[in-house]
Amino acid sequence: MSAMASEVKIEDISSVQRKLSFEVLWDDVKREIDSIYKTVGRSAKIRGFRPGKAPRNVLELHYKEKVEEEAVSNLVTKHFSDAVEKNNIDVVAQPVIDQKGITKGENFLFTATVDVQPLLDPRDYAGLALEKESQSVTKADVDDRLTQIRQMYATLEDVADDRGLADGDFALIDFAGTIGGEARKELAAKDHTLQIGSQSFVPGFEEQLIGMKKGESRDITVTFPETYGAKDIAGKEVLFSVTLKNIREKILPELNEEFVKNFEKYESLEDLKNDVKKSLEEEGESRIREQLRNKIIDALLEKNEFEVPPSWVERQTYAMMLDARQRMVQNGMSDDQAAELSYNMHDRFLEQATRMVKTSFILGKIAEKESIEVSEEDVDEKLKEIAQKYGQEYESVKKFYEGDGMKERLKDQLLETKILDFVEEKADITVVKKAKKTKKGEK
Repeated sequence: MSAMASEVKIEDISSVQRKLSFEVLWDDVKREIDSIYKTVGRSAKIRGFRPGKAPRNVLELHYKEKVEEEAVSNLVTKHFSDAVEKNNIDVVAQPVIDQKGITKGENFLFTATVDVQPLLDPRDYAGLALEKESQSVTKADVDDRLTQIRQMYATLEDVADDRGLADGDFALIDFAGTIGGEARKELAAKDHTLQIGSQSFVPGFEEQLIGMKKGESRDITVTFPETYGAKDIAGKEVLFSVTLKNIREKILPELNEEFVKNFEKYESLEDLKNDVKKSLEEEGESRIREQLRNKIIDALLEKNEFEVPPSWVERQTYAMMLDARQRMVQNGMSDDQAAELSYNMHDRFLEQATRMVKTSFILGKIAEKESIEVSEEDVDEKLKEIAQKYGQEYESVKKFYEGDGMKERLKDQLLETKILDFVEEKADITVVKKAKKTKKGEK
């Protein structure tokens, strides 16, 4: 490599990017080209010439473009690698090369823009001042969850008395809409069921039906949003003629011992209530833990400002786009449509991807500094925990995780948990009361 003479200029684009500008002397370029022609000439099959006997000018007629492409590739690789090694540049991604090709008799110029390893000595991660929400499950919380369970077993029944339509009712309606006196087929329907308060129709439509009685007709006016999908209707004022044909209401079953018979695992109403409370406590603990972990990460990133290589962020962004695409396909969307939608999510994911990359990097640096590691025993213990949780054999779970890089991902998760546990143990945590929820309409 010492025989390859060139000049290189290195400039900092940012703390995580370098631009290397090279000027390779023509003599070295010519030497590289000559060497390639010798190799090509030995095996070139050209009519009228035996292998290895075609003169240089004939070879150039047939192979000039191919030879120069190979020469550029070789020169870039050699000089870039040499510069990286001599200048101790910690490259973390493939370089972006900019070159204009080879011109006979002139020095070869090219640039290489590279992402480099961030320099970070993590600080202020011990003794973080944090607030942690206290865990409390009230009777009202349990009652709310029991109501949600009862909703799953609710029935729809016709309203017997002659009352008006109310919020939460299910209305069976016929409706027809007109714009400027012109009837629109797409704005009409018969025997349409609409839950009042569901906000599933155009804003302002459901509210104007409240108080209507079965058999009553009413004209109402609504303005469609500017963002409505049909451009010829978006932003337009529409007059709807609505007839209310029936009213049904959701009837929840009584919360009693009879209701408990819907569940095999409970022998009494008290068992159900106790299990609901336990479930809420576990959910609360998980939520509080997640909130605290996010606060830890926020504090670490605030106290340690640093850049991360754009290539890392792009890689994470595209991983998130791929995940979104796969989920859309699993939910029944065509792959082409999912691919287009996920591609349009790129900019939306950038901020989150940057945070994830920064978090991973700083946690890794803390692990290095504090010698925090994940052992095979840690992995085995976690696999046994997973097996027990899902009622599976340990060996089958272990075999499953040994495929497709899943074991490494599990180790990464365990390491992140260990690091966050370490920071949490060192933190100054104040327990505060859970903020009281305000009911709808309260201030």
